[in-house]
Amino acid sequence: MSVDSPIEVEIETGVETSIESGIEPDGLDDLVEDDSVSLFEGDEGGLEYAQRRALVTLLKQRFISARTHPRDWTVLVEHERLIRSRLNDLFLELQVDRSREVAWKRQATSETASRFPTMLYDAAWSREETLVLVHLRDRLRAGLASGDARVFVDREDLVGYVASFRPSHATDVAGDEKRARNAVASIVKAGLLIGTVTDDRYEICEAVEPLIPLELLQELLEALQTATSSDGAAEDDEPADLFDDDADPDAIPDAPAEEQ
Repeated sequence: MSVDSPIEVEIETGVETSIESGIEPDGLDDLVEDDSVSLFEGDEGGLEYAQRRALVTLLKQRFISARTHPRDWTVLVEHERLIRSRLNDLFLELQVDRSREVAWKRQATSETASRFPTMLYDAAWSREETLVLVHLRDRLRAGLASGDARVFVDREDLVGYVASFRPSHATDVAGDEKRARNAVASIVKAGLLIGTVTDDRYEICEAVEPLIPLELLQELLEALQTATSSDGAAEDDEPADLFDDDADPDAIPDAPAEEQ
């Protein structure tokens, strides 16, 4: 995740698949034998049903974890090399954090730094989403360090954190608050906040930390400090001006997650 003044560095947010997310039809698992590799007429695939299901889930979602997708996580851990191979065939790399029980994919890069064909698209987090992610990582680490098995956060706390980066001269208060609330909803949909969009309190998903590495967080904080200094806000001890009306709305600090 990252920044400048105005924020120009684009953050690499986890890449997201262009495949439409969906739920497996109820009862399908009961109709298919897990150890069968022939699932339909003319099927020449080499994966069993459970392995294919885990692979498809990994392609659809930003990440899978033992908490959010326990069945697919178990299959992935048992057949990691096989699933990694299938992802590699698609120019994707598999990332696995076994200590936090989280796995995600990212676009592979050639040794010559050229881009491979891809089925993923880069979707940078908005400034508001970036701030929410930084705050979540902070809260998660603090909670875990205090011995909490699960860490929770209030929606208003997140909205207030984003608002703290709002300069005193900004006039669109309602618009800024709406963007902050939309950012929270977006993070909920990404699965990094556990709950529903209409909830007032959420559990922070353990995937936040591995998807937002410390080095990226440090880059973002340094960029925020640079933005604050160059904007002159430091003199008034005001947060970096991330909401400047002249700033590119799609440009953000260079640091978010994932890569999904």
